[in-house]
Amino acid sequence: MKLKSFNFKVINSTNDLAIRIIKNTNNKSGIVIAEKQKKGRGQYGKKWTSIKGNLFVSIFFQLNNGQLSMKDLTKINCFLVKKLLSNFYKGKVSIKNPNDLLVNNMKISGILQESLSRLDETFIIVGIGVNLIKSPKIKNYFTTNLLDLTGVKINPKIATLKLKKIYESFIPILPEFNIKNLDRNLK
Repeated sequence: MKLKSFNFKVINSTNDLAIRIIKNTNNKSGIVIAEKQKKGRGQYGKKWTSIKGNLFVSIFFQLNNGQLSMKDLTKINCFLVKKLLSNFYKGKVSIKNPNDLLVNNMKISGILQESLSRLDETFIIVGIGVNLIKSPKIKNYFTTNLLDLTGVKINPKIATLKLKKIYESFIPILPEFNIKNLDRNLK
């Protein structure tokens, strides 16, 4: 499967744009990529701080009815982002439920997952933010980034391409995916 890329310098929110694309076009899947978001959103309506040089994408695709629960999809998306991080960082990456990825108890990535129904179709939108070069300041929450952890500046385009390939390989096997296999990999 190939995800169609929608690239932008600055937009309000990658998830909001993905939702508009689903509602207003015939695209069944894609990846919305932004260098910066003006109104990035996190879980529970929280603001997602978007610093240029970090990664901001939303991946969307159609789900088959009854395929997996949203909770299972959250686990899968955390696993896939963890897989991306392992390309650049060899240390332990843990998952803080429901959708944050941590290194040394500091947030390095967050996921905002939403679903949308249109006609008889259901779509999932997976907003992913990864701190590549700079950590946002979050009150009462420690953050980190890959540059501080590795000393290597990672190009967001390279990280996005790797993430896109991970999802393009995984989405076709999603219908027969066994979540129990993932649970073992997440520990």
